[in-house]
Amino acid sequence: MMEIKYCPGTLAPGHTTYSRACLNGLFGGKKVSHVLPYAASTDPDDADRLRENRQRISISGVQVKASLLLDNNRLRLTGPGERGGYILKPIPYDVKYPEYVPANEHLTMQIAKQVYKIPVAENALIFFKDGPPAYLTRRFDVKPDGTRYGQEDFASLSNRTKENAGVDFKYKGSYEGIGRMVRQYVPAAPIELVKFFRLVLFNYLFNNGDAHLKNFSLIETAFGDHILSPAYDLICTALHVNDSYFALEDGLFAEEDPDGHLNTLGYYTGSDFLRWGQKLGLPEKALQASLAFFRTDHSFTHELISRSFLSPDLKAQYRQAYLNRLRAINV
Repeated sequence: MMEIKYCPGTLAPGHTTYSRACLNGLFGGKKVSHVLPYAASTDPDDADRLRENRQRISISGVQVKASLLLDNNRLRLTGPGERGGYILKPIPYDVKYPEYVPANEHLTMQIAKQVYKIPVAENALIFFKDGPPAYLTRRFDVKPDGTRYGQEDFASLSNRTKENAGVDFKYKGSYEGIGRMVRQYVPAAPIELVKFFRLVLFNYLFNNGDAHLKNFSLIETAFGDHILSPAYDLICTALHVNDSYFALEDGLFAEEDPDGHLNTLGYYTGSDFLRWGQKLGLPEKALQASLAFFRTDHSFTHELISRSFLSPDLKAQYRQAYLNRLRAINV
């Protein structure tokens, strides 16, 4: 088990386990250990439990996931017929530096929340009892009574499936197209579109090349209308794979836009985002304010990178990837 000097949730210094702020946000104030009661690979019985749990879970996505529930002050795997309130993402396979994927996603989500004030799914790092880390996130679609709020991703809203759009269906379209659907389905579209603009800009700034149609969704509110769901699956994919600027094939602009492809500089600039925001119909004042904030190199971003559970080499790579994109949006 690695030595812990920072909260595995908030990355606040001076903690050897979850801080009070993390416990309040992630577990409703309950005192929960940062160590799971399961071994990742050294216990055959635990391996069987994880395998059975993964077969029951219905959450989409390529990465292996498990479903957990909070039983008093203890996280445990869900059993048959139980509905979990937490999603566990262990170390994946088939990427570079797989052991640091959980730390990467955790860091990126914390930067989004703490620096850029983007609403995100509550999350933390957690560790199997034999040492390996995993990414833990609380489900935001669970009502207080245990039932689920309705949630629909933009692959479904755009009627794209593997059957009608091919195996890469979730990578089809543009972010302008998602914006049009927000305007179509969300009563508070002017507010939600500003949030959407900031989230797409964040993904670009922090090199998330996997922000596809299924990683944006609408969620039902207690009043029965819909808003953008909290952000999830934010990660600097550049550390692990050779990725494109954006997950969606058409990038920022709709397919019919004659200027929809990259400009002569070969990368997206702040001017591109400005034009994209104008096409979304964002108020000029909100658009300029958001762009100015993202064009600033915030010192707290660097603090969180330094406190993260990435290796020293990957911290340097993460920081450099961010700074490269920061220069791009300042053009």
